[in-house]
Amino acid sequence: MGDGSHLGKVRGLGSSGHGSQHWLQQRLTALGNILLVGFLFVSLIRLPLGDHAAVLRWASNPMVALALILMVVSVFWHLRLGLTVLIEDYVHGPIRLLALVLLNFYAIGGAAYGIFTIARIALAPVVAGPGGM
Repeated sequence: MGDGSHLGKVRGLGSSGHGSQHWLQQRLTALGNILLVGFLFVSLIRLPLGDHAAVLRWASNPMVALALILMVVSVFWHLRLGLTVLIEDYVHGPIRLLALVLLNFYAIGGAAYGIFTIARIALAPVVAGPGGM
């Protein structure tokens, strides 16, 4: 009774039906992470080594800034999805709600901080490096 049988489902003890949506979201964010982190890695490899001004000029490009913001959102969303499952499966008692609330604050706060930082770099005037104007 309650283990997924027809009687358990009728009594409300079966699957809630949200597992497939959660599974799909996790796979889609993982795919987004692979693409966006791959873009970040390849882009950083192509930049001159140790040239901070070059990195700032690169990050201030609107398309690059958009890709970085999408990456931050995707990474923190994926983090939240995975750790929510972990907390729901292994944390019991009253601390479970506290852990889920703290996780949500961390994920939203971390993503907001990352977005703010990228926007600040993208909207700041580009300073010329040595030998520039």
